[in-house]
Amino acid sequence: MSTVETRSVTDLLVQTEQIPWVPQGENIWFKPVRLSPSSSTWVNLLKVTKSGRISRHRHLGAVEAWVIKGSWRYLEHDWVAHAGDFVFEGRGDVHTLVTDGADEMITLFNIHGPIEYLDDDDRVLRTETPETKLALYEDFCRREGLKLAPVVFSRD
Repeated sequence: MSTVETRSVTDLLVQTEQIPWVPQGENIWFKPVRLSPSSSTWVNLLKVTKSGRISRHRHLGAVEAWVIKGSWRYLEHDWVAHAGDFVFEGRGDVHTLVTDGADEMITLFNIHGPIEYLDDDDRVLRTETPETKLALYEDFCRREGLKLAPVVFSRD
């Protein structure tokens, strides 16, 4: 099955259990649910299995997040998001995601626009887009001999 769906999509069921968790870093995985390079948007599940951090980053578009399991926070804010909570992140927001507990964290992120990962002087180290997420997903599936699920939609 191709990862690209070219027909106009009016509704769609994505069976997430058919999509593997793709390593993104130490104890960090993502599961691409929907990637749309044409609109620079994507939806993915993020899983962190131990306490740790996701590098400081800036969103070039808005982000919506729904915490499914566990909790997380941003170093730059004074709140903690728990299972069931919804988080909105505005365009230009810069923050560092932290998981403090030993419990696994899973959150669904709906991302509009690229994410820039930054160093301490705000220099861009790398940029994450639907295309870079797709490349990681396809490379992982190829290496592991896994079938690709259709997660890319060329039309919104």
